Amino acid sequence: MTLIPEIKPQQSIELLKELHILTRDGKLNQDTRRKLKQVYHLYHFIEPLLLEVMENNANPLLVDHGAGKSYLGFILYDLFMKQQAAGRIAGIETRGELVEKSQALASRLGFDRMDFLHLSVEEATVSRALPEQVDIVTALHACNTATDDAIRFGLEKKAQFMVLVPCCQAEVAEVLRRHKSESFGKTPLSEIWRHPIHTREFGSQITNVLRCLQLEAHGYQVTVTELVGWEHSMKNELIVARYKNSPRRNAQLRLEQILEQLNLQDLHSRFVY
Repeated sequence: MTLIPEIKPQQSIELLKELHILTRDGKLNQDTRRKLKQVYHLYHFIEPLLLEVMENNANPLLVDHGAGKSYLGFILYDLFMKQQAAGRIAGIETRGELVEKSQALASRLGFDRMDFLHLSVEEATVSRALPEQVDIVTALHACNTATDDAIRFGLEKKAQFMVLVPCCQAEVAEVLRRHKSESFGKTPLSEIWRHPIHTREFGSQITNVLRCLQLEAHGYQVTVTELVGWEHSMKNELIVARYKNSPRRNAQLRLEQILEQLNLQDLHSRFVY
């Protein structure tokens, strides 16, 4: 087969075909090239975190929430974990058929340190299948509140790192929309989300601002950057949180003030706990 520059020498060609990144005759089309580029970029952020964790823990556990078809988990295992003597990846997914397919694929490829659990985030938090503490939590394009659920899981499990690429953030926009008339009389800032398209975009922006403040209030150092160029994906914001056991002093206060001033008190329990 002709070598494809994007494919790394140690990668499993069978895996890339099973994930439909490569066609059956080993070709890479433009759509899958973009998907592969996104996953590679995320891998380059996660690999040094795994190496750092392994300095103190030879058998790290990475938990991928909203795993879907487990593109990220499989690529991480293929490029990193299978080269290590230990270390596990667990994919959490609510769709049972995807869990079964991922389990079958991992078994076929001999990826025996991969687990797939048919659980909600709430169930995963208390499940005996997972330890009380995990090392890294990831969520790639986990839609709407699934990113918040992954954060809550990471906080409960005292994760050393969280790596999040949010997607489809509709909940905050819906609350802004619901209270729009009331907000007009409360603050001139309501002009920011008066028009529907602005409601959607501002809702997405403020959702991630609230998430970052939430993480900082719990002692995480937060970095926000682009995952890849905007020409590849509009769902492109990458949040990397590192636990420092040093809560930002005013983060909780700022979070609560924003909820109050933007008339988002309905979401208090989601972001403040």
